[in-house]
Amino acid sequence: MRCGKRTGLLEETAALAGAKGSRCFLFTGDLGDAEECSRLFREAFESGRCSGPDVLVNNAGSSHLGLFQDMTPEEWDRLIRTDLSSVFYMTRLAVPRMLSLGHGKIINVSSVWGTSGASCEAAYSAAKGGVNALTRALAKELAPSHIQVNAVAPGTIDTEMNAWLSEEERAALEEEIPAGRFGTAEEAAQVVLMLAEGPEYLTGQIVTVSGGWQI
Repeated sequence: MRCGKRTGLLEETAALAGAKGSRCFLFTGDLGDAEECSRLFREAFESGRCSGPDVLVNNAGSSHLGLFQDMTPEEWDRLIRTDLSSVFYMTRLAVPRMLSLGHGKIINVSSVWGTSGASCEAAYSAAKGGVNALTRALAKELAPSHIQVNAVAPGTIDTEMNAWLSEEERAALEEEIPAGRFGTAEEAAQVVLMLAEGPEYLTGQIVTVSGGWQI
């Protein structure tokens, strides 16, 4: 998806949120950079644009397809920063504010590969495995403070990240999925919303959304 098209979709979403009475602003930055995350919080909360946060969804992510031995240190660092370090940076900023509110929900977007691992996606699998471990550890640490930490682990979702698949590869993969199709971004978002609205006793869970592909 081109940057211009992505920005247009974000602007459309912001307008829809505003029409429903929500306050929404757009931010562009690298969440794999600690200072950029701090800038986001300054612009969102210290400026008075937003209150909270009541809910934090960590959804920054990128992938790398290729043999492990061919991956450069620079590629490894970039993926780990985006997929794992961003969760640390954003959560570290959100937790003090949630503590002051007396509640909060942190939802991390992981992947089925964070549990089972994927050939030719070693770095991505390692990062998402780290997200899962961080989710479980923080759930225990923050439960006494009424902050829930859960993760959504999608299987194959029909998004830009999987656009590189050929028709033959896509068909072969769909045959492996009991539901017989890729999931949709809307279905994954519904699970995120479910966790955001879930009870306080629901914490430390990695919710798999894979059409029965991984159970």
